[in-house]
Amino acid sequence: MSTAAGTVLAVLLSLVSSAGYALAAVAQARLAAAPSTPSGRGALRALLARGQWWWAVGLNAAGALAHVAALHYGPLTLVQPLGALTLVAALPLGAYTARRRVTRTEWRGALWTLAGLVGLVAVTGPAAPGEALSLRESLVVAAATALLIAALTAGRRSGRGDGGVRANGLGHATASGIASGVASALTQTLTAALAVGLPGGQPSWWQTTLLALLISAFAVGGLLLSQTAYRGGLAAPLAVVNLANPAAAAVIGVALLGESFRAGAWGWPIAAGAALVAARGVVLLTTGGPAAPAPVPEPVTPRAPEPAPVAVPAPAAPSDEPGAAASLAGALGGALTPVPEAEPVR
Repeated sequence: MSTAAGTVLAVLLSLVSSAGYALAAVAQARLAAAPSTPSGRGALRALLARGQWWWAVGLNAAGALAHVAALHYGPLTLVQPLGALTLVAALPLGAYTARRRVTRTEWRGALWTLAGLVGLVAVTGPAAPGEALSLRESLVVAAATALLIAALTAGRRSGRGDGGVRANGLGHATASGIASGVASALTQTLTAALAVGLPGGQPSWWQTTLLALLISAFAVGGLLLSQTAYRGGLAAPLAVVNLANPAAAAVIGVALLGESFRAGAWGWPIAAGAALVAARGVVLLTTGGPAAPAPVPEPVTPRAPEPAPVAVPAPAAPSDEPGAAASLAGALGGALTPVPEAEPVR
């Protein structure tokens, strides 16, 4: 297959992947907004018992399979930016499920986002898609990513009020996007290992098993983190996920995989400008929708009114005055004196 045909196929598979991820995001957001969704202890167990959750997992799996196929035909710096189209696809889907119309500001945001993505794709370099991380690089990236995710989610219980919930949601969304981006890079490494071997030598069974476990951990972790982030709404967390995901993958691709941008040194400022345009679109998509509904307070059971206290007169304190004692004894003496029996009449 020629390079041009492979690039076209990679773009098409990326669009299919974005559609699957968009449907999954809408399903997750509706599940997170459900009043019956618990939080805290037992939340994971209750989540696994919901059929809607497994429907979202299946859609995410379909999107991931299309994403893996796209990585086989295209470079990481081409496939990952196209994942931001998930936000554009989720826009009409979320509005349809909410039974509302997409606002003009949201459509403007979608156009800005598409323009930024076109700019990013235009300067994407033609790096060979078979390049992959070595096992040592994969372990270093996995360890650094785990520490970064722990730092982003460390304050998940410290926020109070709407501001704290929103900030915690964006932190979880950032961690979710980073985890997904690293999972994509490790997936490309595993694909190359199964095809031609890891860089530096033929892989053994434990190396491929270790890579598969790391991919599963980051993929599942990213899914659960996004589910937590969607408690604050759909637009803002999904926008952050779709920004952090290609950013993490681009850093890995350029720093470790040798991928580059076209136009030489001018490729970097062009890519930066395109990223700013896409970020402008994300901001419009985030702020252009209707305000999120206020959380429904828990019903308060009215308490029965407590009976009024009955005043009990205190017993009279005995007096120490002798006159009072004598008067009391005299009064009681007549009442307690026995009455003599009457004599019979003769």
